[in-house]
Amino acid sequence: MKKKRSQRSDEDTTLCCCEYFNRNGERTHILASCCDCEDLDDACDRCLKGQSINPQSLERIADTISDRLRVPWLLGSGAKKIDITVLPPLILLPIFLHIAALHHILALIVLTIVPILVLWYYYITHHKKGQTLFFLSLGLFSLGYMYYLFLCEVFPKGDVSLVQLMVLTSGMVLTLVSLRQAKMDPGYLRADNGSTPIKDIHTHVTPDCSNGMHKIQQVGRNGSTKVHHLGHNGMQAGNGSLEKNWCNICKISRPPRSGHCRLCAACVQKLDHHCVWINSCVGETNHRAFILTLALFLLTSLYGISLTLNSICKGRSVFMALFYCPGVYNDHSSALSFTCVWYCMIITAGMGHLFIIQFINISCNVTEREARLTLRNKTGHRYLWGLIIIIEEYNQGFINNWMAFLKRRSSPSKPCIEDIV
Repeated sequence: MKKKRSQRSDEDTTLCCCEYFNRNGERTHILASCCDCEDLDDACDRCLKGQSINPQSLERIADTISDRLRVPWLLGSGAKKIDITVLPPLILLPIFLHIAALHHILALIVLTIVPILVLWYYYITHHKKGQTLFFLSLGLFSLGYMYYLFLCEVFPKGDVSLVQLMVLTSGMVLTLVSLRQAKMDPGYLRADNGSTPIKDIHTHVTPDCSNGMHKIQQVGRNGSTKVHHLGHNGMQAGNGSLEKNWCNICKISRPPRSGHCRLCAACVQKLDHHCVWINSCVGETNHRAFILTLALFLLTSLYGISLTLNSICKGRSVFMALFYCPGVYNDHSSALSFTCVWYCMIITAGMGHLFIIQFINISCNVTEREARLTLRNKTGHRYLWGLIIIIEEYNQGFINNWMAFLKRRSSPSKPCIEDIV
């Protein structure tokens, strides 16, 4: 087995930029992407004959297309696979925005349909408990495309100074830098050979095949040892703390307030939630970077919106120009800029709602996961229809809660070129 792996690794290093190993382990080339697809040929024949297509055949076609969708890579590891969920925002967003710029009725229809489609896709992926790069791609491309249109349509009008452009550019760059930091390790708890270090305690898990129990041996810093026995479901009489913090999937004893993410298939220290916009969990080590990313995005977006409205709707306040800008659809450039302003407002409103929820939770020293569990179990103190959740066990007051949040440790992971994806 080791000999085969070593031979395979040697072959990997000899791949040219356009070669790759497909899902069947066969070496192939990008130029052969349209060859040898019997399922696709059969589906086309059935469509031409008016016959129904087997759902399993459609699934195989989708898997084949996803496997063959690659780009050349020059670092010696062969062609890189592209996640197909990245493509829809890159293709559809410019089309939708240009259609919406043709008439205000079309703008109303498009700007209503797009959020509905995004929410529908979120519901589908959330229901299937699967990861997707769609939302991260949508967020990054929206940020880049709005900046591109600002440079091409708004800045040439001469109403935006070079200093204002530099401030806007700096805000976008800082947002991307903060996003890369938020994409790093959120505080995953991994078991190494059956043991996981947690602060000053080392936990060793030993399965007992005779009775289906797990023996948990906890060794403290001072050398003291505690042994517990847990069943397959994590239940253990006389130790509610260990039972509560035991993960049946990862087979580890977690620190308090940690949780298991089904999308990442790992336990995360002080898990807040899994955010689809960064395609990662928000936990102990990246929560501050996540909040900073939201704040920078909101400030940059609002600043760009105000600059654009002051340029295309002169003499009006930002709020008035947003709802009343006569003649804006007489010129395609102004109409496109105005459409992008409303698109940015929709995204900013969604991110603003997320930021407010996060601000309230941090002020009360409660995570989003704990808030959902509190609402489900009807425990703790709830105010404003569940918007504010207070758990007396964790709440230390507004100032102390924020001080504890700002003193959290950051991710020790080193940044790499793929962190932002």
